[in-house]
Amino acid sequence: MSRAASLKRGYTHGARRLASRSMLGLARTRVTPDALTAFGVGLCVAAAVLVFFENRNEILFYWLGAGVFVVGSILDILDGALARTSGKGTPFGAFLDSTTDRVSEGVVLGAIALVFARHHDLVGVGLAFAAVAGSFLVSYTRARAEALGLRGDIGLGSRAERVVVITVGLVFAPWGALVWAIGALTVTAWFTVGQRVWSVRVQLRRTRP
Repeated sequence: MSRAASLKRGYTHGARRLASRSMLGLARTRVTPDALTAFGVGLCVAAAVLVFFENRNEILFYWLGAGVFVVGSILDILDGALARTSGKGTPFGAFLDSTTDRVSEGVVLGAIALVFARHHDLVGVGLAFAAVAGSFLVSYTRARAEALGLRGDIGLGSRAERVVVITVGLVFAPWGALVWAIGALTVTAWFTVGQRVWSVRVQLRRTRP
């Protein structure tokens, strides 16, 4: 196992343990994982709206958008921890969670693409579209690999890392960093897709008689 993969596995397990502990109190309430999912995606949609109005006050709306996006993304991640801790998880809830994850990320990247278009930044628009496609494919390749009974979580471009990159880009957007953040997100996402495709090929070759 590479050092990067070992590091990612370490902080992923640590984050999951922390999330499970933080959900112990909430698990005793009537709050359901589906409600947490809905609230999280609602906040991400609100963040996309805030980002779109950056032309009124860059620092205010970019920073508000970044803050709301982080909170919404955290809630959208914690719903799985709540499902495991409370025992309220359902197959439909798991399906809804994975679907809304794509919505949460897609609407914010869509708003960023509209901002680039407003400023006539065609390179930024292209990168935003490529980032959306790459981000969706990162999740799709994992789902398809796991459907084949294989490991599909290879690479560093998972959702948590993408949320961090988008947030950093929004925070520093008033100083021209957003296009660089989306460029980094695009490269990382597509590189991760390539890693997962190659990993599936290698795993299938190992299992072939």
